Amino acid sequence: GECFDPRYATVERIDTASAKRFVCTHHYSGSFPAARINAGLFIKEPFQKEQLAGVATFSVPVTQAVIPSLLDGLDPSLGVELGRFVLVDSVPANGETWTLARAFRLLRESLPEVQGIVSYCDPASRTTADGRISFGGHVGTIYRAHNATLRGRSRARKLLLTPDGCVANERGLSKLRTGESGADYVERNLRQRGASPRRLSESGSDYVNRLIQEGFLRIFRHPGNLAFTWTLK
Repeated sequence: GECFDPRYATVERIDTASAKRFVCTHHYSGSFPAARINAGLFIKEPFQKEQLAGVATFSVPVTQAVIPSLLDGLDPSLGVELGRFVLVDSVPANGETWTLARAFRLLRESLPEVQGIVSYCDPASRTTADGRISFGGHVGTIYRAHNATLRGRSRARKLLLTPDGCVANERGLSKLRTGESGADYVERNLRQRGASPRRLSESGSDYVNRLIQEGFLRIFRHPGNLAFTWTLK
């Protein structure tokens, strides 16, 4: 297909609020990690308005064990996770690797102490409740093209899917079960996706269990994400 034309593109640091809006709109997860820095791909073609066409977010890993376990014992403070990387579909071929190279350059300039990057991609396809493919899975083609090292898989785990094939956020369901701050937002989100109302005096834990029993939340056995790393010189 048509190749990416870098004459009309730049990659610049952007604020977290702008990155979050873009990622939550365009990334299949619909969620955003704890960002350290964000790089945005801007495209300004002749006679057209400049648009934000992609975001790479370098984030804090979920646990301190991630960096040393995947980067040969590297201190957690010296590594970051490429927590989100997404471009709009209209960006032509080769745009991903071009953007990623410049996002890495921004990372080096902004956080010169960082020596390694980890990232995951989800290879497991998922379907809606009526059998339509909602997510085809990713095998890290762009990461491999950008010289990433495949380090294996994360642990297999059990996920819960909503009828539209989206993953119900594990942390959010935990908040709902225990009544933590943010539980009301999680419940509203489930209701917007078609969940039945919570019953009078029904605990959050009982509510989640009932949604599983009713089949609104489907159990999905995930084989684990593919883990990739880069070492920065």
